Amino acid sequence: EDPSSSSSTQNSAAPELPGFYYDAEKNRYFRLLPGHNNHNPLTKDSIERKAMECKRLRLLEEEQKQKTTRARLNSSLLLQKRQLGLLSSTSYCRLVHELKVNCMQRRKIEIHSPDSSVAGTNNFKIIVADVACERIFTVNDVEHGGCKYGIINLSGLGKESLTVEMYDNLYFTNRKVNSVCWASLTHPDSHLCLMGIAETPGCASLLPASLFSSTNPGDRPGMLCSFKISTAWSCAWCLNPQADNCFSTGLTRRVLVTNVVTGHRQTFGTSSDVLAQQFATQTPVLYNGCRSGEIFSIDVRQRNRKGQSWKATRLFHGSAVTSIHLMEAEHYLMAADMAGKIKLWDLRTAKCVKQYKGHHNEYALLPLHVNEEEGLLIAVGQDCYTRIWSLQDARLLRTIPSPHPSSKDAIPSVVFSSRLGGSRGVPGLLMAVKQDLYHFSYN
Repeated sequence: EDPSSSSSTQNSAAPELPGFYYDAEKNRYFRLLPGHNNHNPLTKDSIERKAMECKRLRLLEEEQKQKTTRARLNSSLLLQKRQLGLLSSTSYCRLVHELKVNCMQRRKIEIHSPDSSVAGTNNFKIIVADVACERIFTVNDVEHGGCKYGIINLSGLGKESLTVEMYDNLYFTNRKVNSVCWASLTHPDSHLCLMGIAETPGCASLLPASLFSSTNPGDRPGMLCSFKISTAWSCAWCLNPQADNCFSTGLTRRVLVTNVVTGHRQTFGTSSDVLAQQFATQTPVLYNGCRSGEIFSIDVRQRNRKGQSWKATRLFHGSAVTSIHLMEAEHYLMAADMAGKIKLWDLRTAKCVKQYKGHHNEYALLPLHVNEEEGLLIAVGQDCYTRIWSLQDARLLRTIPSPHPSSKDAIPSVVFSSRLGGSRGVPGLLMAVKQDLYHFSYN
């Protein structure tokens, strides 16, 4: 049973009566009162929350019962079948990955900080890893309504030790953000692009990562680039040399591409809000996902001229596109939308070739995480469950419940890598939820 399914399916055996709720345990109907009545504990929302929490606790209990000895027996059996020629190398690799996913176990990470009053006191909102997965940039909510930024150094992660160092910059005025990406300006992942939400007011900033460092604490370099904007939904950094030093901003009904060295800007008008963006690396092409469900690409070498149709590839989802991911060979694009659909598109034919079922989303801007090396797709749903699919056959391999009760402000943020902490790092999944950081080992 899908943990995201509502309680109504659970009670489908009893006829549904308008204004009443059927309790299967007590075998009777109870009257539902309006949700705004604070003295009434029995509302539709409270019933659904209780059912979801019961399922979450049940799934957590089932995970606790899983034994590693069973995993060792299964891996030995797979190896034996491979040696006997009963499994092809492709099938063997797929089954090993599936086994590793299902044997991932949660362990809490200890976060150290030079300022002992900082670590573990604010809820995680976003975590984003650099390319080498040596650091993760964090956005944490704070009590007064703003956000706190920091960088967690993952070098302390090991097979035995689960300790990381977190560095903040308390001198920086922090805005709430809609989108974050790493930028390679002076060296790989040297800076961070941040898109502040409009109410704070809107601002696009390019910050040196050295702002959040244990070295030279007295050296506080200023923002390299910052400008006011309307509502910003997304951002992306270009690594192609033909559009060097450029980052894009997805705004309300337009796309802005800025060269941070020269200050030159290009504006492309769109018919819808741009909620997701990614640059290709082989060509200076920017892919955009819109609230209208359209996905289109822009070659940023061409200038926007009046009456010129500059949209290249055009794909269409039935709902707002919340995340896009260009696959390594750049022939395929993965996209997710607000109807909970995840599709793999062939850019050469503009056709959907695979769908990954089970994702849950109705309104949130939730990212996709693709690891082609391990053949995995990972997405956190609005229901706070982390789901892992096989890239190859689109099968749902595992559904991981959140360690905390599900709520809108407790949706986990995750990072997956074969090398958390760098080239000699440990494989696994990092999950940030509430004030805690967890590691799910993948080995």
